[in-house]
Amino acid sequence: MIHVNIDPRILDACPETRIGLVRATVVNGPTSDALWAEIEAAADEIKQRYELLEINQRPAIAGTRRLYKALGKDPSRYRVASEALCRRIIRDLGIYRLTTLIDVVNLVSIKSGYAISGLDGDRIEGDTLTMSVGTAEDVYNGIGRGLLNIAGMPVYRDAKGPIATPTSDEERTKFTEQTVTAQININAFAPEMPVEEAVDWMAALLKKYAQATNVETAIYDPNK
Repeated sequence: MIHVNIDPRILDACPETRIGLVRATVVNGPTSDALWAEIEAAADEIKQRYELLEINQRPAIAGTRRLYKALGKDPSRYRVASEALCRRIIRDLGIYRLTTLIDVVNLVSIKSGYAISGLDGDRIEGDTLTMSVGTAEDVYNGIGRGLLNIAGMPVYRDAKGPIATPTSDEERTKFTEQTVTAQININAFAPEMPVEEAVDWMAALLKKYAQATNVETAIYDPNK
């Protein structure tokens, strides 16, 4: 399992930070009808439960937004990924059917409210990820977004540079159909779904839909 460090500035702003970690050998590919049916059911539940302006009040989303504000980032301009996904659902803009790994992450994100970093474990440089605060000097190519200003965002860095934020992961370590090692970080900056439950469900979905083996799980809790 990869090692995680968290910058004291993150913990000062959000002492309840916990990170759920899942790593597995996987087979990626087109999303199955069974997985897509689970996603559609989760989306229907969101539409029935929330109005558009209520989404940012979900505990997990609200906690991430508070962290952004504490670090100097505007969460309404740089939306948390789980918030953006749920807003699309409520606005009937549709959600994209992508690959198994991406859609498993999206499913857990929709249900839990957590922003989740889905990374190709073989593209991570080194054996440690450090969550720190982005700077104006960071060069960061968000997936499908181009250059993204991550100054003031919580950001995971590997030995080479920044690779994941709660707004968007970076192109360098994104999932592709060639991905065989999934590294998934469930970013809990306020409790909603119990992190242990989210981790166990993520592992189960990977086994069910991505033929996952060598599954490792952990909870990083800096207060323990």
